[in-house]
Amino acid sequence: MDMMNRRNFTFAALAGAGLTAACGNGVGSTGGAEIDARVDNTLNYLYTNYPNTIDLANKSTGILVMPLITEAGFGFGGGYGRGALRVNDTTVDYYSAAMGSFGLQIGASQHAHVLFFMTEGALAEFRRASGWAAGADVKYAVADEGETLAIDTTTTLAPVIAVIFGQAGLHVGATVEGTKYSRIIP
Repeated sequence: MDMMNRRNFTFAALAGAGLTAACGNGVGSTGGAEIDARVDNTLNYLYTNYPNTIDLANKSTGILVMPLITEAGFGFGGGYGRGALRVNDTTVDYYSAAMGSFGLQIGASQHAHVLFFMTEGALAEFRRASGWAAGADVKYAVADEGETLAIDTTTTLAPVIAVIFGQAGLHVGATVEGTKYSRIIP
């Protein structure tokens, strides 16, 4: 039998640590309270700096708030964040957002984003999916130079509206396309 070398031992230890970390069921943890506090702060920031979103929130059937998404890339890239789905101002589920990319890229950034589900059907489809991927049915409301949010009639007719804000870092382009959302127990 071979002696286990340092590389194999390290690989086995890392794999084992990942498996044991995945075994936690969240019972008794404060993860949900931490996410809810971040969601509250994010929504307060959004509504204060972009008052147009208050009307958008009132018309939506649900809101997915991702307070902090961290992305990094050097050829290959990825990103991750955790947030909460709120229906009628009450948290009903927690979600993670994961993304991967490949191409000419370098840098790291962080941002927040909120998905406004404008129809019951869009919200139901999101909640039924075992892993929902944002795609072409998502419309973006973007901040202009005057820091107001541009929401036009075409945007408000979309089933899902994404608002991305609070970008920081040196990584070009923030989007939710290609992001996979999965329900979690924090």
